[in-house]
Amino acid sequence: MAKATKKQALGRGLSALLKDPDNDIRSVADKNADKVVGNIVELDLDSIAVNPFQPRSNFNDEALQELASSIRELGVIQPITVRKTEFNKYQLVSGERRYRASKMVGLETIPAYIRIANDQESLEMALVENIQREDLDPIEIALSYQRLIEEIELTQEKLSDRVGKKRSTITNYLRLLRLDPIIQTGMRDGFITMGHGRALVNVEKRTDQLEIYEQIIEHGLSVRQTEELVRNYHDTGKVSGKTSPKRADKSLFIINNEIALSHFLETDVSLKTQDNEKGKMSITFKSREELNRIIKLITGE
Repeated sequence: MAKATKKQALGRGLSALLKDPDNDIRSVADKNADKVVGNIVELDLDSIAVNPFQPRSNFNDEALQELASSIRELGVIQPITVRKTEFNKYQLVSGERRYRASKMVGLETIPAYIRIANDQESLEMALVENIQREDLDPIEIALSYQRLIEEIELTQEKLSDRVGKKRSTITNYLRLLRLDPIIQTGMRDGFITMGHGRALVNVEKRTDQLEIYEQIIEHGLSVRQTEELVRNYHDTGKVSGKTSPKRADKSLFIINNEIALSHFLETDVSLKTQDNEKGKMSITFKSREELNRIIKLITGE
């Protein structure tokens, strides 16, 4: 406990140093810069601005509430990273979820690592750190890779080294940006997976992409069934409906709700209806522990 108190006191002391206008630190060569840069400092939340280069655009409200509850109980365990822009002003590099959650619970300060960087360095740091640390959806990752290539002027080889991913992996993500925006949105919302997207990107015409996408949603096609559909498309030159999906007799409303429930409960959910009104719901579980987990999710206990 004494160590934690000492660490917090040190962070507050550095915070006071940063608020001294006579010793403003603007570069790593300035006096006391070595005491601040790379160290954890308690910064006022009001002194931090959101990074316009942040690749994440979707923030799950429920997950944010859970993080806020954790911060309320335990505090911010992992510091955010910021860059200094001017006197007592900072910009987020990474950690926007922690920043937002801290504001939600009414915190006034947050632990932060401080870096001094120009806009280009800030963009690169934000994109690389978020790709590696945050649970971005495939389209957000693809957009981040694209920005690193275009705005930082990295080749795919250099990007591969920078983010620690194979070049083929980066290429597969970038190819997803060839999909129609409606399909990209469907992937971001969890209606289809990256595997579906990788199959669909082999269809050049976006109108045909959308037609196949509609069949995936309507019939609940697996990735393998989608790949078969795309192969048939290339063989015949048109979209074929020659598949025997399990969900062929279900409405889009039921299929969408099956997908949503399966995503929420993290297990397979099947809905059977009569006359599109009353029906039955089947939830799959493989152990007593998994059943208890599902019950807690449903009851909220």
